[in-house]
Amino acid sequence: MTRSAQPDSPQQSPWPSAAEEEAQEPSMESPQMASASYRLAYADIDFLRRAELRPVRLQLELLKAELVQQEQGIDSTVVIFGSTRIPEPEAARARLRAAEDAAAAAPEDAELARRAAVARRIADKAKYYDEARRLAALITEVSQRNGHRDYVVVTGGGPGIMEAANRGARDVSGKSVGLSIVLPQEERPNRYVTPELSFQFHYFAVRKMHFVLRARALVVFPGGYGTLDELFETLTLIQTGKVHPVPVLLFGREYWQRIIDFDALVEEGTIDPPDRELFKFVETAEAAWAAIQDFYAEADAASLPRG
Repeated sequence: MTRSAQPDSPQQSPWPSAAEEEAQEPSMESPQMASASYRLAYADIDFLRRAELRPVRLQLELLKAELVQQEQGIDSTVVIFGSTRIPEPEAARARLRAAEDAAAAAPEDAELARRAAVARRIADKAKYYDEARRLAALITEVSQRNGHRDYVVVTGGGPGIMEAANRGARDVSGKSVGLSIVLPQEERPNRYVTPELSFQFHYFAVRKMHFVLRARALVVFPGGYGTLDELFETLTLIQTGKVHPVPVLLFGREYWQRIIDFDALVEEGTIDPPDRELFKFVETAEAAWAAIQDFYAEADAASLPRG
């Protein structure tokens, strides 16, 4: 009898696939067959969710995204981080107007005044939405020319700066990756992530590993705790030699120097002067893409066309 199911590997396997084996189970039920103990282990969701199976789930999360990216031919990536709270400029201006109107209607309300001040600061940073979008387009239109799959844009898959980067890749008909995480307040993946490259993770550790596995550069826009976590993890990995050096580009010198006093870390002796040089400030998409290209000028001269 000829089997019509897909083989387990490029060469036809002589063994039934897991799906075929599961389909071959008799439809008749008995108390024994209805017992949870009788279920095939890989088809038993309750079993896979047990606390003792956490190491297996970690491995599955790592392996699933890895295999899919291999199948999609993705060899290297550029990771773009940034705040979920920075929308495109038009939306930021609309929110600012609403906040200012609310504050003006109740001048004695300190909380409304605070919200208006925050809305002004967010509106000032909305330019970074456009920069992230343009940077992703610059990278993608060059790196994916003629089906090339190096320097594929990767984000956390959410709104704000992440949306802008995925959107920029789609603007030039390129693919991009979204690595979403299950959180109580997390929104759905933004609509610009390439569907077959939209992943969801339960474990932060595995998700962060996938951010760096193929990364040839890290571009960090203004952001909060999550952005800082991802930035400092990457800097630590480079500082300690756990990964090879890659360009780490911080968008917006004014923001970063206000938020983090890197010079004070050197002065206090908690990092060495060379550690201060592990990143570079940039202000425009063009400067960021040029910095990445320059970093790899010799290694990639033969493989990466310059735009």
